[in-house]
Formats: sequence, C-alpha cells, structure tokens
Amino acid sequence: MLFRTTLDEYSSALNGITMELLKLISVNLELGHEEIRKMYENGIQGFRINYYPPCPEAEKVLGLTPHSDATGLTLLVQVNEVQGLQIKKNSKWVPIKPVHGSIIVNIGDVMEIMSNGTYKSVEHRAVVDFNNKRLSIVAIHNPDLEVMIGPLTQLLKETTPKYKTMNGVEYIKMILNNKLDGKSNLDQMKI
Repeated sequence: MLFRTTLDEYSSALNGITMELLKLISVNLELGHEEIRKMYENGIQGFRINYYPPCPEAEKVLGLTPHSDATGLTLLVQVNEVQGLQIKKNSKWVPIKPVHGSIIVNIGDVMEIMSNGTYKSVEHRAVVDFNNKRLSIVAIHNPDLEVMIGPLTQLLKETTPKYKTMNGVEYIKMILNNKLDGKSNLDQMKI
C-alpha cells in the first residue's frame, strides 16, 4: 500500500503543476486564465517509468525512437541524473543535461493543435549510456475525452486553422493506430 499511496500523492502533485501551467498557457494565449485548464479537469493522466540498462554498444541502439508526444503536456523527471534525453533543434540532436530536482515540461501535439501552432510540440528521443543505467518517470496529461481536439476557436479570429478538429476518442484511436515516428501524428492532423 505504501507504493500506491506514494504514487497517488506524486500523481496529485504533478496534476497540480500541470493545472498551473495550463493557466499560464491560457494567459499567454490571451484567453481567460481558466479556459484551457477546464478542458483538462477530468482529463487523462498516465504514468510510465522507463529503465534503460547500461549498454556496451550504446552507439548502436536507441532507448526510445524519435517522436513528439501525442499529449497536451508531458512532465518528465530524469530520476538518477544520467543523461539520455535529446531534443531535435535545427535538425540536430541536442542532449538535455539532467538537473537535480527539476521537472522537464514537454509541449505535446495536442497543445500545438489547440494553440494552432503558437506552441510547438518537441521532437525528442532517448539514448542509452555505456556504463550507467538510466531511470525516468513520465507523466502525460491529456484533456477530457469529450473535448474536441483542434484549434481553439478564440484563436482563429485573425488566422485560419492549421489543423483538423476531431473528438477526443477519434484522436486517441488515431494515435493508437500509429507508431512512434517523429512528428507523424501531428502531420496527420495538418490541414
């Protein structure tokens, strides 16, 4: 029961951080500060704990293939501070140095779609280390399944939509039918 209690507390804390971030994103997009947060109140939170063992031929393998998260926001903790996360910037892979006690926030495809491209999802991958195991904890956050996944109408007053709109269930089905492959999920949503 101790693990479950700890995980429940951790989940609640990360959900609280996510809700505060969503308020700030709403303000930044010049929407009401609750506009986006309300879409996530009864949303989906998922956890994944990743273990990457040491690999004597680390240059020949990837820990996790390049992809952008299909989510709204992803919060990541690099538990044992072994470098392995890389983001794609200007067509080059840039390592993200672990910082003790930090949480990495990745913008996901849903946020890029809802913001009509104002926020960009980040393509990333994980590599393994020659000598050290690597641990990370990932918490994904998606809006309620009843929420329409598409550009927010309030943001379309002076521009045209760059992405399709579909209901949350259709979006999840589309994602589950695809494999991790760069930003291919986002590409399917482009108009």
